[in-house]
Amino acid sequence: MTKYIVQGGKPLFGEVEISGAKNAAVAIIPAALLVDGVCRIENIPQISDVTMSLKILEQLGAGIRTINRHTVEIDCSHIRSTRTSYELARKIRASYYLIGALLGRFGQAEVAMPGGCNFGGVRPIDQHVKGFTALGAKVLVESGFIHASAENGRLKGASIYLDVVSVGATMNIMMAAVMAEGNTVIENAAKEPHIVDLANFLNSMGANIRGAGTDTIKIRGVERLRGGSYAIIPDQIEAGTYMAAVAATGGQILVKNIIPKHMDCITAKLQECGVEVEEHEDTLLVRRTGKLQKANVKTMPYPGFPTDMQPQITTVLSLAEGTSLVTEGVWSNRYRYVDELRRMGASIQVDEKTAVVEGVERLTGAPIQAYDLRAGAAMVIAALAAHGQSEISGVKYIERGYENIVAKLQALGADIRSVEEPDETAAMEAHIG
Repeated sequence: MTKYIVQGGKPLFGEVEISGAKNAAVAIIPAALLVDGVCRIENIPQISDVTMSLKILEQLGAGIRTINRHTVEIDCSHIRSTRTSYELARKIRASYYLIGALLGRFGQAEVAMPGGCNFGGVRPIDQHVKGFTALGAKVLVESGFIHASAENGRLKGASIYLDVVSVGATMNIMMAAVMAEGNTVIENAAKEPHIVDLANFLNSMGANIRGAGTDTIKIRGVERLRGGSYAIIPDQIEAGTYMAAVAATGGQILVKNIIPKHMDCITAKLQECGVEVEEHEDTLLVRRTGKLQKANVKTMPYPGFPTDMQPQITTVLSLAEGTSLVTEGVWSNRYRYVDELRRMGASIQVDEKTAVVEGVERLTGAPIQAYDLRAGAAMVIAALAAHGQSEISGVKYIERGYENIVAKLQALGADIRSVEEPDETAAMEAHIG
């Protein structure tokens, strides 16, 4: 069992290179199933969700060739199965993208119900199913698997209006529709940068998708997708997390390899908190020297403040002067981590979707737990800012979405290390056995 040991209270200084976007990579890798040929995908982040996605494709019969740490070639010309491994698929949330990709190319898919983070809210896939059904698929849930099949083996274009703005459903329906017969229109579509990235990837392979990044996406079905090369965009949330870290600890860092436009929603809120941010062509210089100021935050679909930055900004605001309000406008419940911040001395009260954050002078180190990916990032930020030592467990969630987070923070002067400890529960079970 891996834990992070953090000696907090040190400001951060230096440069940090942002990796490829996790939320784009976990959709683009399954989208390679749509391509009859070799896809070369560059700027892939080295994270456990990517490793698991590639394993699932390999199990389906794809050829995977690693070129270097951040580049792979995927050949899905000889897929031998449209049924995923139950054990592999249930380990990541993004396994649901396999449904759209397999259904779009082969007219059928059997994918285990997705797993991944459970941050206390329900993340239904009803909008995905609505889209697949509109395209002519029959969808059943049976024995832990989602079974989807197209009549006559090919989906038919349709007009689809999403009842809620859903990133996952928008991307999944796009994949299902790229080779459907005729035209598909997705209305009330999500507009996140990784949706545009997926559309650009598919278009570079021969798809015909227009309007990604707006609330109406139009797709003209094509007969086949061919191979090609594509580089994934930088990770907006990873960049925001390091910006939040320097906001909480103080200091100055240069955030490299980013698209500043994607950062506007995060930059604006940190500036409101008293953090200085200088924008350059593909970098941001982030500095915090004075006291943090209170702010009100409401998470919203892009271009609003991202829900995936909510735990991180709440941690920053726990150290700001005055009372801040954080309202979760995307998921029904994303505050499981608040009890962990309270262990460290934070003063936060949660009422349904709103957290009332009374700023405190300082946090103190404590044993804390990461319950999901972004809450785990918040725990790291809290530990870096706290006085004394913290021990963070559950770091497997953090490593689902942050490449080399310990090494990157060490390079910024943080006193953080990863340690392996025996899993006492497993050891006890082995002894009893």
